[in-house]
Amino acid sequence: MSVLNIIEFPDPRLRVRAEPVTRFDAELKQFVADMFETMYAANGVGLAATQVAVSQQVLVADMSEERNQPLALINPEILEKTGTQVYQEGCLSFPGIFADVTRALKVKVKAHDADGKEVVMDIEGPLAVCIQHEMDHLAGKVFVDYLSPLKRSMLLKRMEKQRKQAASA
Repeated sequence: MSVLNIIEFPDPRLRVRAEPVTRFDAELKQFVADMFETMYAANGVGLAATQVAVSQQVLVADMSEERNQPLALINPEILEKTGTQVYQEGCLSFPGIFADVTRALKVKVKAHDADGKEVVMDIEGPLAVCIQHEMDHLAGKVFVDYLSPLKRSMLLKRMEKQRKQAASA
């Protein structure tokens, strides 16, 4: 396994719509394993393939404290959304930036696992937020798109300031 490079906003590759996965093979399984390793190394709870500059509909998540509940979804599709919740989100492609985003409380998701087996899951709470966030990445959307222009501008300026401070340190 290897840790992949996570691209950061405003990299234009974050705006690319991911393509459906058509081959479920050893290469895909290795990529999923690398995505988990990358997510864990970055102390994240979710990661989409587009964040590592791969334009495929693959996402991984693990919300558990022990990091022992890995979930990989290939070609995910939301079938139903229920309720709403406001959740403070962060993103590995926006280091140090957090904002409140309103999303569905519960989602029914259809996807494939890394073996190509179709799965349908009812997901709620923080994991539902995570899955929606990562699926947005696969559609070329990022969480700051949900913010008002003023709030988005303030957060992006803060991120740029942090980036400049880190570069000069």
